Amino acid sequence: MSYLTQILVPYELAVRQLRIRDSYDWHQRVWQAFQGRDGEKRDFLTRIDEVDEAYRVLILSPTAPQKPDWCPTDCFKSKEMPPDFFQHGSYRFSLLANPTKKETKPGPDGRKVRTGRRIGLYKLEELLAWIQRKAEAGGFVLEGEPRIIPKPRSYFHQSKTKMNGVHHAVEFQGVLRVTDAAQFETTVHTGIGSAKAFGFGLLALAPLS
Repeated sequence: MSYLTQILVPYELAVRQLRIRDSYDWHQRVWQAFQGRDGEKRDFLTRIDEVDEAYRVLILSPTAPQKPDWCPTDCFKSKEMPPDFFQHGSYRFSLLANPTKKETKPGPDGRKVRTGRRIGLYKLEELLAWIQRKAEAGGFVLEGEPRIIPKPRSYFHQSKTKMNGVHHAVEFQGVLRVTDAAQFETTVHTGIGSAKAFGFGLLALAPLS
């Protein structure tokens, strides 16, 4: 069981009243739709886009979210996804992602070792290879070359830890064909790539067959 929720937040409300400044602020606001879960692990995905002088917040979750107090009633729409949604063979997709790879440096013996630090991918060939790897691991293949759209960097500040950061953002658009239905459904629910808590990884889908 999955729920897809859309919240349209007028720009003036987001900036002037809610004082949302970055992706971490959105992260905190979305959590308010899942009350009574302090300390629990996040099990939902989000995506935030700017559309027509408003922010569109998409939430994919295994449980139904509740309209948070800060959200106007007419701006909150949530529905359960139909049981047959994952029974199609092909879908048009859009993915807002944070494409990265683990940094490697020469070790004492001269061999490259991973440092644990993630660095962004920017070159076209690197981005194509990244999304193709994610597709193969995720139970689907790409039909043709996807459209790749660079997006503005996503900054965040965590007041408790006083940590500042930035995420590299890229949108992939195209058509995919499912090769492993069970793995594909798992991929949709768990997301693709890193920085999922900050609005990345949600695979938006429209069935084609």
